[in-house]
This record gives sequence, structure tokens and C-alpha cells, in this order.
Amino acid sequence: MKNIAIYPGSFDPITYGHLDIIKRAIKIFDKVIVAVAHNSEKDPLFSVSERVELLKKATRDIKGVEIDDFHGLVVDYVKTKKSKVVIRGLRMISDFEFEFQMALTNRKLSKDVETIFMMPSEAYSYLSSKLIKEAASLGANLKGFVPAFVEKAIKAKL
Repeated sequence: MKNIAIYPGSFDPITYGHLDIIKRAIKIFDKVIVAVAHNSEKDPLFSVSERVELLKKATRDIKGVEIDDFHGLVVDYVKTKKSKVVIRGLRMISDFEFEFQMALTNRKLSKDVETIFMMPSEAYSYLSSKLIKEAASLGANLKGFVPAFVEKAIKAKL
């Protein structure tokens, strides 16, 4: 039986911080499923299918990583993938309160699902997709924040 972890998120767009978490997680788990959430409350720059494709391209050389998308509760999705682990990235202390609430809610919804918090490398601890999109809209060079093909896709959308 494989040790599978689910790394859910919006990934709008994927950043080097996300990739850092994925690379760290695959050292611990046999398989990491990066799952793009369908979230009607957010107004994403990229469609779900575009985010899935960007993730596939960004992770193509990382063995053991699968890219997928899902609707509904993450705990239900985790069970369908025969996993018991959700990975959540923590960049700063400010992330902790929201992530802690989400982890406790998920635990209440499903006692079998555990949340593991992972910190990215210090070099990426300040990165957020929202910040990347804002910087791009103001004409910033995104080298060092996202892969070149992601920067190109962002600039094409803006």
C-alpha cells in the first residue's frame, strides 16, 4: 500500500513556493497528489484546467507526483484517493490561524484525515499567488518567483 498525501489548493498560479512544498513532500510520501480545488467564491486568473496543465508542466520531472482537480470537501476527496493525509503550506505566522481552523474543521468532518503543515524554504516564505498576480499586473519581472512558462502565461492573461 502506498503512502499517499494530498496537497490541495487553488494554485492560481503555481509558484516556486508551491514547488518547494511538493519537492519536500515527495521525500516523505510515496505519492503526492496536487489537487486543484474548484472554488466558486474565488475569481481566479486561470481556469481549473489551465492550472492543472501549468502544474503538470511544472512537476513533470518530479517522480511520484500526480496532478488532479476536485469539487467539494477536501476530506471527501482524500478518502476517494485512499489517503489519510492533507498537506498544507505555512509561509508566515499569519497563515497559521486560518490553516489551523481548517485543519480542526477537517478533523471534525473526518477523524481519519490528518493535516500536516509544511514550511517552504526561507527563500519562498513570502511568496503568494495573489502577490505574484499583483506584481505581474504592474509589469514586474517574475523571474525567481515562478517558472518562465508560468510568467508567460500570466502576462498573456493580463
